[in-house]
Amino acid sequence: MEAHERRALIEQRVLSDGEAEFKALALEFDVSEMTIRRDLELLEERGSVRRVTGGVIAAHGTAVEPGFNSRALMGAREKINIAAAAVAHLDHGETVVLDSGSTALAVARAIVGKGLGLTVVTPSILVALELHDEPNTTILVTGGRVRPGELSLVGAESIEAFKRYNCDVYVMGVSGVDGKRGLSDYSNEEGAVKRAAIDACDRVIVVADASKLGRVHLTNVAGPGEIDLLVTDGAVDHPALVGLRAAGVQIEAVAAL
Repeated sequence: MEAHERRALIEQRVLSDGEAEFKALALEFDVSEMTIRRDLELLEERGSVRRVTGGVIAAHGTAVEPGFNSRALMGAREKINIAAAAVAHLDHGETVVLDSGSTALAVARAIVGKGLGLTVVTPSILVALELHDEPNTTILVTGGRVRPGELSLVGAESIEAFKRYNCDVYVMGVSGVDGKRGLSDYSNEEGAVKRAAIDACDRVIVVADASKLGRVHLTNVAGPGEIDLLVTDGAVDHPALVGLRAAGVQIEAVAAL
């Protein structure tokens, strides 16, 4: 594993769990504690973590989003499996809103070569680039202000774009999935775009790996009653899935690769 990959995974772990011990991280990544300390020093300089005696804690709370690269590396294999399962729920010729984020990008990659003939509306430059050469596929990009790193489009232009469209299905990535509070995200701007996309679509498919389950972040996006299907690699008895199932959400639990 390259050093930058290890640091990205460490950052994701600390921001997800809130804290970690030097010794535990050294064992997990099979490196010395000195190497872990150097990694954490660099992450602390970025402002995402803070070193304390014996370990490290997240520098902030629910409002700080890990970088795109660290999220993409975290659970990459699981996201491929989730994406394949989600694409199986798309019908030929549908108009699909495909979200921004690392899991939605995995869905875009899973669409390639399937010959679905979709019209794809997206607030993600990365998704548009992934699908721009797909035969018989129309790509509509919402417009808006580009978020650095994410390469997602936010703001009034993006929200207004969804008011012009009537779409079949929204394939949605999200940062937090809770059995009672539903879906949440780190960013108010991203949350507003997701809300507009929900309103434009007949059904909502949420794609979320197990690390998102039980998490509640700053911005409320949607309640459990607004989700039609959740595709995840989480354990079927996870409290978040139990709560959503009780609220009438269809759960598709895919096996980890």
